[in-house]
Amino acid sequence: MAFAGFTADDFDVFAVPGLEARMTVLIERIRPKLNELGELLSPWLTELCGEPMFPHVAKHARRTINPPNDTWIAFAPGKRGYKMFPHFQIGLFGSHLFIQFAIIYESDNKSVFAEHALGQMDEIMTNIPADYVWSGNHMVPGGDTQGELGREGLAQLLTRLRSVKASEALCGIVIDRQDPLLQDGEAFLEKVKETFRTVLPLYKMSF
Repeated sequence: MAFAGFTADDFDVFAVPGLEARMTVLIERIRPKLNELGELLSPWLTELCGEPMFPHVAKHARRTINPPNDTWIAFAPGKRGYKMFPHFQIGLFGSHLFIQFAIIYESDNKSVFAEHALGQMDEIMTNIPADYVWSGNHMVPGGDTQGELGREGLAQLLTRLRSVKASEALCGIVIDRQDPLLQDGEAFLEKVKETFRTVLPLYKMSF
């Protein structure tokens, strides 16, 4: 099965006004592609991680007024959900696509990850590329590159993760919506795999 990639129409979904109208177009245009990524990547991620990894496509079911500004698929070791686990994500905002490791506020593993990561800062600074983006809030697009944060800035993010209940940590890449890579399905899948391999040590630090 060949993946078709993403086009401008997919990103334009987030300009559609109104919850019902946007969700209708999102379900028609983007969700089938996310489901396809789940089928294509779950077996590969299962092998990479050495444990079953299950796909979870965002449903946005709790929304009653405001339309979603982004959507995503998450891969996690839990069959029934992903938010409580460290996980991998592929998703879209109107401006870009992201591929990342994520540990969000619902996860009890945050302090475990923070402790391990703070103790392995040398490995992180060496093995995670300087242009990879870190964020402390999955609701906000973008973040700061590891090069911009530096060792001190990253340590601050991880220390906050350890002590603040609502804190989060996400790390990966962002690809501008205009990047031709997104329209080349095969090349895009290779970029996803490359990124997930790169952030795999962060996932392993979470346990």
